[in-house]
Order: sequence, then C-alpha cells, then structure tokens
Amino acid sequence: MSCPRPVAAKIQGMTAASRSASLEPVTSESSIRLSVNLDGTGTSDIDTGVPFFDHMLDAFARHSLTDLQVHAQGDVHIDIHHTVEDTGILLGAALLEALGDKRGISRYGDAVVPLDEALAQAVVDISGRPYLVHSGEPAGFEFHLIGGHYTGSMVRHFFEALTLNARFTVHLRLLEGRDPHHIAEAEFKAFARAFRQAKALDPLVQGIPSTKGAL
Repeated sequence: MSCPRPVAAKIQGMTAASRSASLEPVTSESSIRLSVNLDGTGTSDIDTGVPFFDHMLDAFARHSLTDLQVHAQGDVHIDIHHTVEDTGILLGAALLEALGDKRGISRYGDAVVPLDEALAQAVVDISGRPYLVHSGEPAGFEFHLIGGHYTGSMVRHFFEALTLNARFTVHLRLLEGRDPHHIAEAEFKAFARAFRQAKALDPLVQGIPSTKGAL
C-alpha cells in the first residue's frame, strides 16, 4: 500500500453531541472545503471538478447515511490525481475526527453489493490501525478512463488515502465485474454500506469496543 501525504489541518465543528467535522486546507495542488456528519441522512453537496468522482462521493454519502459536502478546486487541467488523492486524505481525516473516541460504536461492518454484473465486498474495522487489502479488479482496469477522465487506478488510490488517514482496516474485494463504471461504483457502494454498519451506535456496546480500551 502506498502512503499518501498525511494531512495537517484544523478540524472544526466537533462536539460531544454531534459526530461531525469540517476541514478547509489549501495546498499548491488543491483547495478543498469538506464537511461530514456521521448521523445524517445521506445528503450531499459535491463539486470536485471531476464528474465521475462526484458521482462516487454522492454514492458514498447516500449509502453510508453520511451527510457530505465537498467543494474542490484542483489542478485537474494537469491530472485528476491530486484532487482525488487530497479529497481521500481529507475525508479520512474528517471521519477520524468525527468518530471521536469511538465510544459506543459497532466498530465492524461487512457488505456485499451488486451492480448488474459487478459484485463487490467490503469489510471495515474502525480499528485505529490503517491497513488496506484491495483485490479482484480485472487486468487493465487501472488504465481504463471512466467517463473519459477518471482513471481506474484512482479507485485504489482513493481508498489508500482514506484508509490511512481514517485509521481504518479495510478489505475491499471485487468478486465479479466487467464494466469499469459498474466495478468502481460497486466498490464505493460496498465500502459505504460496510462503513454505515461500523459507525453505527450500538446500545448494547458499553464504552469503547476494544479489549485495549482504545481504538
């Protein structure tokens, strides 16, 4: 797994009663305003300058029931790489901050999601230990341009950035798939559904769900 650049940004909007966070860092490659509310209804307001990526972020918001706002201005005239990577870094950092001390969460989530011929599985552990296992995409998928602008390799790179900065353990597998659009969307939706389970507050969980007492 590659190591995306760590984020150093001030997070605002976090309160004991609200699992939310907002970030607005600026680099020479991108300027991004991002906010999350883990206890939302899945509403989104997204404009990254990369249309297919907007579609994937909207799918994440809707299927994880996370309210998400992302407004990005990046050097997409050069490549979409920086905008996608930096958004993944910031989204991961925002999820980490919004989860707080993780008291009372379910912690684990598992989802298998179909999209026509594509089938993806995601398993999420809000573990405090960043690790991504990603497999199953067909040979050549990483070179395919989805919508004429989004390279297939960006799927893995986005999840690398998010996983590292959210400090999640994620296993993401494509079980079946032929159409690149369907493959990418099934993977995003599977992750969203698994995260939805993992972030959920479980009334049966007392304190932090770890034998170490911290996540």
